[in-house]
Amino acid sequence: HPDQSEPEVPAKELKFKGYFKISRHYRWGLKQIFRTFNHTAVIIVEDDLDVAPDFYEYFSSTHELLKNDPTLWCVSAWNDNGKANLIDSNHGELLYRSDFFPGLGWMITKTLWDELEPKWPNSYWDDWMRRPEQRKERACIRPEISRTRTFGKIGVSNGMFFDKHLKFIKLNENSIPFSKLNMSYLLQERYDKQFHALVDSLPVVSASDVKSNRVVYEGPVRIIYHTRNGFKSMAKLLGLMDDLKSGVPRTGYHGIIPFYCNNRRVYLAPNSNWKGYDLTWS
Repeated sequence: HPDQSEPEVPAKELKFKGYFKISRHYRWGLKQIFRTFNHTAVIIVEDDLDVAPDFYEYFSSTHELLKNDPTLWCVSAWNDNGKANLIDSNHGELLYRSDFFPGLGWMITKTLWDELEPKWPNSYWDDWMRRPEQRKERACIRPEISRTRTFGKIGVSNGMFFDKHLKFIKLNENSIPFSKLNMSYLLQERYDKQFHALVDSLPVVSASDVKSNRVVYEGPVRIIYHTRNGFKSMAKLLGLMDDLKSGVPRTGYHGIIPFYCNNRRVYLAPNSNWKGYDLTWS
């Protein structure tokens, strides 16, 4: 990066100066890719990430979707709830739409950069991306099994988050021939219909029964949450990430979080009169 000067940082945020440097670096890097070199898409990878053997095939195969579905704005290699005990390790081909912007190995198009560049923030770019003014109800593609893994404990964010969470995310080991698979199920019109029909049809059970494997039904089930605190306590109990950014839970799609527990697909879902994300939930 050519600009090594100290960024202007408000006095009360001096200890977060690293986040200002990162945001400036992203702006510079993305301008290089899209303005200087005139590429039409970019995959952004931090320097402390390992990548899965099918990392490039995953991105090259989802690129068409990103280009052709205006309700998508990025593709990410990362599953925020991708710990070994929360994923179906037999189904590395599974991909989802998510309202949460995950980062950690992600692809965007020049069209999106044209929109974001004029208002790119001076700091905290990832939480800024997650705000509704930027996201505009668009979704990201994300995998069942992460295609990146971070080994960076030392950085601007605190090492505790790495120790408690990031280091447990499982990296995919078995290559999936994504280029030979039909990805059209991820297009919004098809996906939303099938996703909601499935989730709405599932029997409702309690989080504690799922956790202790006392569910009487075979196959997938759903757990319903009604309040922010209810969501947080169920997520904690199940080992899911319980934080929300601009009201959106990690990996959530229309408020619904798909995960795997005790050899069973589970959906943690809001009640049926859900009206959209609540910005006061954080």
